[in-house]
Amino acid sequence: MAEHSNAYEVKFRLSRRRSSVPRARALLHSVLGDWGLGQTLDVGELVLSELVTNAMRVRVPHDRLVGVRIVWLTADGLLRLEVSDAGEGKPEVRAPCEDETGGRGLLLVEALAHRWGFEHRACGIGKTVWAELKAPHLAPERDGIQVAAVVVRPGQCVRVRDAWQMVRSVGTERSASDCGQTVVLGLDDGSALRMDATEPLTVRDADVSSPQRGGEETSG
Repeated sequence: MAEHSNAYEVKFRLSRRRSSVPRARALLHSVLGDWGLGQTLDVGELVLSELVTNAMRVRVPHDRLVGVRIVWLTADGLLRLEVSDAGEGKPEVRAPCEDETGGRGLLLVEALAHRWGFEHRACGIGKTVWAELKAPHLAPERDGIQVAAVVVRPGQCVRVRDAWQMVRSVGTERSASDCGQTVVLGLDDGSALRMDATEPLTVRDADVSSPQRGGEETSG
């Protein structure tokens, strides 16, 4: 791991096989644990998974590896994830309907990342797709952090109408337009909150001293 005055950096390469996606997540999990950035883990894993999956689908010679670079920009409070491949073309966000089996990767990245983009590699062929996530040096502030509804977990607290509610269950259902996905959050007061999967929510971890009633994850 390289460490600079205002950044921490890890680089590695992945072979073009299906097992490389969970391997990338596992490596990110280890790196963020070492850096004390556990609060960005769930979002980081989702974003990196989508970037690596997209890179694996690019048509290139089979022996071409996929490069991954993880950087914590401490001065900016950002976690930067970069995935490089030997393919050409411009990555574009699509909005497929429910019956389509793919094409949602960059849509999810756009929803979860602070910002994202791509650049052609200065040395060699291909491109690098990058995404930056907010990663403050300290643990999340008591006022919470903003994430997409799709990554909210049971046991977390969400801000609803200027009040905090604990999430007891998380489910999904098809949206009324048959495009996209609706997340259904079962709240501690017995109500249910329905939101588009990409819609932002303010969340925080429940206080250790607060009793957690729990709840199991469901799917609709």
